[in-house]
Amino acid sequence: MNEPTLDLWPIGNCQVSALVDRAGNFVWGCVPRVDGDPLFSSLMRGEDPASESAMGLWSITLEDCVAVEQSYLRNTPILISRHIDAHGNAIEVTDFCPRFQRMGRTYRPVAYARIVRPVAGSPRVRMRLRPTCHHGSGCRQRIGGSNHIRYTMDELTLRLTTDAPVGLLQEERTFRVERPLHFFLGPDESFVGNIAATIQDMLSNTTLEWQEWVRGLAVPLEWQEVVIRSAITLKLCQHEETGAIVAALTTSIPEHAGSERNWDYRYCWIRDAYYTVQALNRLGALDVLEAYLGYLRNIVDTARGGHIQPLYGVLGESALPERIAPDLAGYRGMGPVRIGNQAYEQIQHDAYGQIVLSNAQAFFDHRLFRMAGAEDFEALERVGERAWQFHDQPDAGLWELRTRQSVHTYSAAMCWAACDRLANVAERLGLSERQAFWVERARSIRERIEHAAWREGPRFFSATFSGEDLDASLIQLLDLRFLPPDDPRFQGTLAAVEQGLRRGSHMLRYATEDDFGLPETAFNVCTFWLIEALHFTGRSDDARALFEEMLSRRTAAGLLSEDIDPVSGELWGNYPQTYSLVGMINCAVLLSKPWSAIR
Repeated sequence: MNEPTLDLWPIGNCQVSALVDRAGNFVWGCVPRVDGDPLFSSLMRGEDPASESAMGLWSITLEDCVAVEQSYLRNTPILISRHIDAHGNAIEVTDFCPRFQRMGRTYRPVAYARIVRPVAGSPRVRMRLRPTCHHGSGCRQRIGGSNHIRYTMDELTLRLTTDAPVGLLQEERTFRVERPLHFFLGPDESFVGNIAATIQDMLSNTTLEWQEWVRGLAVPLEWQEVVIRSAITLKLCQHEETGAIVAALTTSIPEHAGSERNWDYRYCWIRDAYYTVQALNRLGALDVLEAYLGYLRNIVDTARGGHIQPLYGVLGESALPERIAPDLAGYRGMGPVRIGNQAYEQIQHDAYGQIVLSNAQAFFDHRLFRMAGAEDFEALERVGERAWQFHDQPDAGLWELRTRQSVHTYSAAMCWAACDRLANVAERLGLSERQAFWVERARSIRERIEHAAWREGPRFFSATFSGEDLDASLIQLLDLRFLPPDDPRFQGTLAAVEQGLRRGSHMLRYATEDDFGLPETAFNVCTFWLIEALHFTGRSDDARALFEEMLSRRTAAGLLSEDIDPVSGELWGNYPQTYSLVGMINCAVLLSKPWSAIR
């Protein structure tokens, strides 16, 4: 069996997505949205997609194929796969999810499009479209007419419309490709117009839509392709209808082999989304920020000044009960496959800071369609009150420990940042009394952190108020502007964290036992945090070398998952992971030579 890897290519339209493997198979993709039932579940079935019994995939296989060459159409998430057989025959497959402006609205259907073109000789292909339902079992199918096949799921029925021979497709027979073939797997409704011309128009319009979006990005001089691919993929992680940003497109890819650290990341974490919009703001991608702020306003309204959960569903759902999918064996057979995430029940006080920090720009940025005003400030003050109330209270922390709580320095610093930024916003609005109020709150929290988290003996800030433990989130005291890079306390903390958590070129989150024992893999974003800190503390050459090494770890698609084995370099954890993409963008922007260097 060929074990699956994370060398996968995402396609999508901000409503649905799919991951395509190196053989050109769709192996993961959920409908009717990212957290839905996996239509393509092969990645989580523990089986070889090439086997005759494989399910949960969409394969277009060239007979006697010896090579598949893949690349994205420039500045888009449209994938081109060139299949070559042992005799020199070849086809080119174009995979995309339509997304473009039509009649004043964004057209982003629950749909996947594929175009197969013969490009050399007399290629023969076989198509297997074997969707799954109910998180792993087969779907019912039937021919619905001369040009389509229906697949019935619980929530919806999908229709494959095509100009290829339907009978040959349904029986999965091999046949010669002598002209371009078009496939549209989408809503169960009649396909209006000529299928070839219509799908070609969809491809052209989708290409233009993405390339125009990329054209508006303020990219650095160096590592442009890294930044552009990361930005496009972050955009794919946004559920555009509501503005929610999911942490990853997958569930239950383990953090390391046999760890059972398998989590569902197809939801919107307040923390992860904050880092995402922060990175995209550096590139000027304001559409993602504006949509996410609309999502956040609804979350804050629903909370009515009360508890903010660490994560929500893409429609703002508050209950995300966790369960096991019994019909899915798991990535490489390493279950369980979890649906839902019990972390929604956790207490994580850093969310209050991330809500305020995400919103603060809207009070200052004149480019926005909707600048924030006094009413928005009043709503944020209720969030700030929660930050003040809980800044020195125990929580599960940003690493979401399931069986114990502490007062985490990172959470307290985020609460400080909430008050500090509220003071900035109050000044912007000319509210001098509220400014003084929040300045005093921020000062008080700062004093509490400096007293409770500082360890005079070893000369570093501890990860918790109660111990002398270290975790990589302490590096974020720099990004939050809690400490400047030349502060000896930050330099001592950085030295301690690097000594305690760095493993070669990679950073662990922490090196102490948690609910599942000792972690074995490094957390990619922590390495990017280290790179930033190295640069700001005068070690720019080290930062640049470490950044280049991290870039060498990317998949062929130019992306990273959540974790990496510091010894073998193998990628683990959910994919593509927003934290890791954010890290690549932030470090590229920070380390790049300026554009003035070549002007």
